[in-house]
Amino acid sequence: MKRKASAIWKGGIRDGKGTISTDSGVLSDTPYSFGTRFGNEKGTNPEELIGAAHAGCFSMALSLILGEAGFTPENISTVASVTLEKIEGGFGITAVHLDVTAKVPGISREAFQAAADKAKTGCPVSRVLNAAITMEARLE
Repeated sequence: MKRKASAIWKGGIRDGKGTISTDSGVLSDTPYSFGTRFGNEKGTNPEELIGAAHAGCFSMALSLILGEAGFTPENISTVASVTLEKIEGGFGITAVHLDVTAKVPGISREAFQAAADKAKTGCPVSRVLNAAITMEARLE
């Protein structure tokens, strides 16, 4: 299975502008720029998209792991906070923090935490990121 996304950039780093699109069409010529990445301009940025991908991947992985253990979650809510910092040689994504809240009938806190830990290290997006990945997972 392969999924594709594309980006077009025009101009210099500070004054240029770009668009990001996905083959599914969910993103279609979505704007991004220096201002959307490092400021507060309207649009998206790569780190936000990585966060969305990580939150979605983790939530699905946790649902799978809980299901394999005999539990069906009513709700899993994940926020991924991606940290972009200046490092030697430029900038790098240095950390991702997953803030997870779930409602899972009948599960113990210990079993939930074990499932969340397994999903954190096992989801495909976690595996591709070369960053420290931390998490706080709570049951409702």
